Order: sequence, then C-alpha cells, then structure tokens
Amino acid sequence: MASCFTKNCDPYILTDFIVPENRTGDTLDGNFFTFTGMCGIFGSIITNFKVTKASKAEFPALDGQSTSLAVLQFPGGGVNPPNTHPRAAVLLFMVQGSLQFGLVDSTNKLYTRTLQFRDLFVFPKGLVHYQSNCDWNKSAIAVSAFSSAYATTLFATGVDDQILAKSFKTDVATIQKIKAGLSS
Repeated sequence: MASCFTKNCDPYILTDFIVPENRTGDTLDGNFFTFTGMCGIFGSIITNFKVTKASKAEFPALDGQSTSLAVLQFPGGGVNPPNTHPRAAVLLFMVQGSLQFGLVDSTNKLYTRTLQFRDLFVFPKGLVHYQSNCDWNKSAIAVSAFSSAYATTLFATGVDDQILAKSFKTDVATIQKIKAGLSS
C-alpha cells in the first residue's frame, strides 16, 4: 500500500471508520453516519451563489473515507469563480438548469462546455476550474462529489488575501467577497 508523505491526500485508515476523539464506538449509532445539512436546499429560491458542503468539518463520519459532497446553487447569472481542489478530483452532476464550465489543464489549455440537466463532468485533481450560469432568468443546481473528505478550495486554504489579490490581478475587497460567497 502506498503511503501518504504529504498532506495532499486523505489518510489511510486500518479500521472501518474513525471514531471522533470525544466519543467511543459504544456511543455511536446511526445518527453518526447521517448528515441532514442538505435539508431545505432543493425547492428553495436561489438569490445568491451558495455552496453547502458535507465534508469532514461538517460531517465527522467522513474522516478517513476519502469522500465529500457539496451542493452548488446558482442564481441567474451566478458564478463559482476559478478555484482548485489540490486534494481531490471532483464529479459535478447537473440536477437543475445548465452551467458553462471552464477547466484549465497543466499546459494552460482551456476546455469549456455547457452542461445540461443530468450531465456529469469530472474536474481532475488540482486543476483550475469554474462554473457560470449564463441564463439570467433561471437558477441552476449542481452536486459535486469529491475524492477527499476535505472539500476546500483555493479560497479556503488560508492563503493571505493580499497574495490571492495579486495572483488574480484584483483587490483584497474582491477576494473577500469571493470568500464570503463560498462560505455562505
């Protein structure tokens, strides 16, 4: 079995699941393996871009399972800005509306496509990508499955706002708006 020398991958576990430090296996029940944080998402009115995550932070049962999930809600004209997931490949499944996506490979080649309801697309691990709802009159919803229990993005890594602003040729206020949109 390969070992993980860096923090760029999830840990290998030798048990069925990882029991949180503040609990014992005897105190666990089916609730530990259940996440209800997605309740109310579908059927709601979408006015702002919003990401609702089920990653290790929100759902401790994912620790060691190398998987997580996010629901992305796009209002008409909404954008998920360029981001990357250095620890995970991402499967994006369209469940409502349509989205234009962009993916930049390691040679700086841009791939674009418009995804429709029921389309599935893969974003390879570590590559910059974005999504945009080009329809100003309809909302869109996509479900993202990650090959890591950590559903973080470049904007949630703790990289200084000044560095991100310089990297994306913008200002700190814009970076802070992006971060606010991704955390709400």
